[in-house]
Amino acid sequence: MNRFLMLLLLWPVLVFAHPVSQGALAIDVASGQLIVQAKVSTEEVFVSSAFADSQSQSLAEAWREHAQYFLRHVHIQADQQELVGQVQGISEAGSEHILYTFVYPLAAAPKQLRISQNLLNEFMYAPGNPWEASFVVRMLAQGQAQQQGQLLTAKQPLTLTLADSSANDLSRMFGAYLAHGVNHILTGYDHLLFIIALVLATVTLWDLIKVISVFTLAHTLTLTLSVLDIVRLPSAVVEPMIAGSIVLVALVNVFWPQQSRGGLRLLTVFFFGLFHGLGFAGGLLDAMAGMPVQTIGWAIAAFSLGVELGHQVIVLPIFFALQQLVRFSPADKPRQYRLAVMRGGSLVISLAGMVYLWAAVG
Repeated sequence: MNRFLMLLLLWPVLVFAHPVSQGALAIDVASGQLIVQAKVSTEEVFVSSAFADSQSQSLAEAWREHAQYFLRHVHIQADQQELVGQVQGISEAGSEHILYTFVYPLAAAPKQLRISQNLLNEFMYAPGNPWEASFVVRMLAQGQAQQQGQLLTAKQPLTLTLADSSANDLSRMFGAYLAHGVNHILTGYDHLLFIIALVLATVTLWDLIKVISVFTLAHTLTLTLSVLDIVRLPSAVVEPMIAGSIVLVALVNVFWPQQSRGGLRLLTVFFFGLFHGLGFAGGLLDAMAGMPVQTIGWAIAAFSLGVELGHQVIVLPIFFALQQLVRFSPADKPRQYRLAVMRGGSLVISLAGMVYLWAAVG
């Protein structure tokens, strides 16, 4: 498959996706070998193939090429000894994932495994913001689950001990998903554009608290329903709704600023917040499929808290900067200055949202 075709396949991914491709690893410490099953998103394969100028002529060749790329960028140590793996099998796991099976010979049963990876880090999503891959990890011994729900990212190598305590296991998992939630927001331009458009229209701290609280309530609700597998919508529905939310909120700020606060705005925020919650949930929940509900619940709680912390990192500086702008504006023009900033910023946001929307429905 040539580079041009890969880029065509990848275009919707480049426009919408966060620069974090999410997958799952099942690591089984079997007799004389370590068996690793990697559930990898096709997004990850397309990104690496497109940016690496792959010469693959078919999807099957792209899968095989990426399996070798995976082996080069994922490093596993057993009791501080580097393991060398080989590809045992490749199969499709639905339309959005590929399942790789790797085998690593073991000299003896390990007491501890250390896993690190830097998949996709050499490719830029945006200047200074590289792509990366994250994996929800399950460790098994002779097919029996030992640890579940651990998170592996390029920034967070993972150490797994066969006899690790459940308390340490839970604490480490909570911290990893908390950090993942913060990173998800700070690199998720679609969610950031929506929240910034909301902040631009706030005048008082009470306005800010109401808007953010309603948005938090809405996306937490759909995250929870997703965890319970009660509500799931395809990305073909969720992504256009998220893009549409950016455009609508921003254009209201520009053309109908008097409608940018009050009950109607809160109702709009709640409605679209439901779809943003589904956007938060999608890839992460797919990666955690089959794990105990309690494990998923703790992971989502930590991830949601991280999302809120990420929001505050963006929201508070913008809000207080706007307050200072009004404070130092000419005494007779504070309202005009705020209105100009809101309209100008919202116009830029609406244009970005239209790009997202065009790609979502195109």
